[in-house]
Amino acid sequence: MNKHLISVRKKSSTKQDFPEKVLSLHTFTTIETNNNPQYITAMKKILTCLLALNLFVPLSAEEITINSPDKNLQVNVSLKHGTVFYHVNYKDKKILEDSPLGMITNVSDFSRALSFVEKKENVINETYAEKKIKRSKVNYHANEVICTYETPKKEKISIVFRVSNNDIALKYTLAQNGETARCIVEKELTGFRFPSFTTTFLSPQATPMIGWMRTKPSYEEEYIPDEPIGMVSRYGVGYTFPCLFHVGDNGWALITETGVGSLYCGSKLSEAAKDGLYSIAFPEQGENNGIGSAQPGISLPGETPWRTITVGDNLKPIVETTITSDVVKPQYEPSKEYKFGRSTWSWIMWQDGSINYEDQKKYIDLSSALGYEFVLTDNWWDTRIGRDKIEELAKYAESKNVGICLWYNSNGFWSDAPQGPKNCMNTSIARKKEMAWMRSIGIKGIKVDFFGGDKQETMKLYEEILSDANDFGLAVIFHGCTTPRGWERMYPNFAGSEAVLASENLIFTQHANDTEAYNACLHPFIRNSVATMDFGPVLLNKRHNRNNDGGTIRKTTEIFQLATAVLFQTPVQNFAIAPNNLDDCPPFVIDFMKNIPTTWDETVFIDGYPGKYCVIARRNGEKWYIAGINAEKEIKKIKVTLPMIANQKVSLYTDKPDRSPQLQDANIKKNGEVILTISPEGGVILHN
Repeated sequence: MNKHLISVRKKSSTKQDFPEKVLSLHTFTTIETNNNPQYITAMKKILTCLLALNLFVPLSAEEITINSPDKNLQVNVSLKHGTVFYHVNYKDKKILEDSPLGMITNVSDFSRALSFVEKKENVINETYAEKKIKRSKVNYHANEVICTYETPKKEKISIVFRVSNNDIALKYTLAQNGETARCIVEKELTGFRFPSFTTTFLSPQATPMIGWMRTKPSYEEEYIPDEPIGMVSRYGVGYTFPCLFHVGDNGWALITETGVGSLYCGSKLSEAAKDGLYSIAFPEQGENNGIGSAQPGISLPGETPWRTITVGDNLKPIVETTITSDVVKPQYEPSKEYKFGRSTWSWIMWQDGSINYEDQKKYIDLSSALGYEFVLTDNWWDTRIGRDKIEELAKYAESKNVGICLWYNSNGFWSDAPQGPKNCMNTSIARKKEMAWMRSIGIKGIKVDFFGGDKQETMKLYEEILSDANDFGLAVIFHGCTTPRGWERMYPNFAGSEAVLASENLIFTQHANDTEAYNACLHPFIRNSVATMDFGPVLLNKRHNRNNDGGTIRKTTEIFQLATAVLFQTPVQNFAIAPNNLDDCPPFVIDFMKNIPTTWDETVFIDGYPGKYCVIARRNGEKWYIAGINAEKEIKKIKVTLPMIANQKVSLYTDKPDRSPQLQDANIKKNGEVILTISPEGGVILHN
């Protein structure tokens, strides 16, 4: 040891606690050892004592570098002034500047005065199958490094990094210290400091107990595109995951979290600090009517969920990532083989007035005519139809080879949402009784609505609903809810979540129709990139009411609507098709919707820019669907290469000059080159 560089950290103690000479030392001191063994030994003893007194902390430790298998993505971890930092480069360009790591619990402070203990390295090679995500078979290959640090009291924290070719996942593991076998995490330092030229695509987190019937946050806020970094969000309490960042010419980064179940809270991204630093932030205390703690509690030894960063010099890795499923594991075995597919639902177009026996029969008939697997009976069925009639509907649906799914209010006491059934999903006793009845009459799944929070207490409710539903063979969709966090793989009966400004808003406001194309061009890059998204797409009525003659006005074309059936990914699609569409739409439009799959074996990003346009290819078996939409006001011509359909004859769905739909045959060149022409607020689809 030739030099040991240390720093003085002055605590908030009074001068009487420490000698005046100690308090007046220079901030940084370089100690020359001159390779004298006795001097080195003496200095080590002195430094050990000072560290134990929490007066001195090491200024730096050896930097640890973690490379992706292809060497393009690099994470550098270092210890500075007793705090752990990391920064990220992609292809030698800065994505994240020095950003802090660590946490503060009610029993230990892992934010400062840390010393490096050790690192362990592993290579992760895993192959798994998951039919509910954008790729049915995944090969996950990553380099893992576990960095362990300790406080002056010898309390240990490890930071686990997994770096694959375009993804970073990190989490904390805490050791048990003596008899202390529990802690409350008061604050997480995990930060993301972007270069000053970065722009953002963020959705603000809503403050608790606002909005319709005090149901927010419901994860249905609008995005602001390409906003300068560091702007204050609409509500001032941070941003909902996932969060997309455009790091100028350096690339793109998508941040979210995964692996959140009953053992932690859901997190969000904080408001940006003055230097552009965003941090992990916990829920607001007022969420869910103030019930439960906003700070998570964990047992020791224990761990946090994964925080993930997807990085690329273009948007392809952002759209195609599977990282939220890669690093989690199934939490229980499926009680049966769950089947997913297409569904109709009366409520989206016919609204509350359709929740009656005869209208539900009409939608069962619609699902049957389309060859769909399900029909969804939405809110108020308990009082407007009744349980006896629901049993009759279930028998009628079975005779048509259609399964019924039922809507439920999650609510016990955390919002004023009046719809029933209520108080059936919020306690174990009520849930199991209700689910046993559903199983007895052949109900296939449930849609549970109005959660309004991310506290650990709420995450526990999500998990309990899923686990109990699996016991009774029920698939689950959540609405008015948080973004899923690895749940497709964690819970085999999880079928999707809303957590987006979804299709119901097209019925409610003209503004939603005026901005429909813009929003649709965001979701594949952000919300739907990290988890399944129950949007309720394909509104073929030109006017959004029961008779297609009033209400809000659709601004997008029919081909645009068909394209969203491909662009929006979720294993159970609750399509917004209405019975009248069987007669007032061209037969080829209905035939397309009869054959559209909802699960995919492969997803390939072709071209696009968030909020402007998007072209994605998805494969089911041997069939490829290439779908594009245009949110801009001018015709867009895009030259693309589509090797998956090269030298093939395909069906080409486009918009005529009068914006009506048309179907043509097209021959794709041997090199796969195609020029796609997409109308303003229109679409294009190629299908082999």
